[in-house]
Amino acid sequence: MTAKGSARLGTDPMAQRRRLRQELKRLRTEAGMTQREVAQALDWSPSKVIRIENGSVAVATTDLRALLMLFEMKDKRHEQELVEMARASKKQPWAQFRDVYSHEAIQYFAYEASASIIREYSNSWVPGLLQTEEYATALLSGVWSPEEKVVSRKVEFRMERQEELLDREQPPEMFFIMDEAVLRQGVGGPRTMRRQLERLAELAKRPEITIQILPFGSGAHFGMRGPFIYLEFPSEGDDDVLFLENQLGDQVSRDDTEITTQFLQAFWDMEEKASPTGALGAYLDKALASLSEGNETSETTT
Repeated sequence: MTAKGSARLGTDPMAQRRRLRQELKRLRTEAGMTQREVAQALDWSPSKVIRIENGSVAVATTDLRALLMLFEMKDKRHEQELVEMARASKKQPWAQFRDVYSHEAIQYFAYEASASIIREYSNSWVPGLLQTEEYATALLSGVWSPEEKVVSRKVEFRMERQEELLDREQPPEMFFIMDEAVLRQGVGGPRTMRRQLERLAELAKRPEITIQILPFGSGAHFGMRGPFIYLEFPSEGDDDVLFLENQLGDQVSRDDTEITTQFLQAFWDMEEKASPTGALGAYLDKALASLSEGNETSETTT
């Protein structure tokens, strides 16, 4: 288990929106008002106040000023800071990829950009942040879409996302757990898989990245329900984020701590069952040895 990482100043829209909603909730509480009372005072629907405070919508600057006036805020400098925060929160990160990703996925990627800790479990494929371009192309073609244009756009995004997170000055702490079967799946054929395994070995040398393997003999465990990603943020007051991706669509959970806590505990339990971090090399060596040299030229996309 790892405690929350050191605070990292984020400027992405979702981080700004989270900070703003926390501050507005604090100001409302200090003013001694309920959400319903705020809605009645401003002639808003209660759901509008709820959406602003839970961060599901960006708050307009006119609405923000109305709230600050209602809360009798006197600090003009702080008011201007909140206005700038509201403006920044309206920007749409990764919006140019909405043609190939769901709203929930884009929302998750925005959260991911400001996370201080990323925990991901995968039972079928190498996590996106660790994939080579060849592997990503083969995986997306074989599993999600045969359309070359869609695959190309998604791969482009995946590579940009990696660059944004892995190559920044202060990258988040990243913990990955994969089933041993992921290393043996042979996505894209022997040559593609060999390069992918070599990439995993390379990335595992980075101090901020931990990769563990759940051996074939691990028995039944929570992860058999499916893959998931769990995000934590620099601020202790920030809700954690859970992202689930399955055949029925993408799902982002944030405010239901009963659900998110269950997945965090499950990840910690799987860390105990998984191989020690120093054992990754042995698993990669076994997977490399299992690749058929005779099939080097028969690349597939399954």
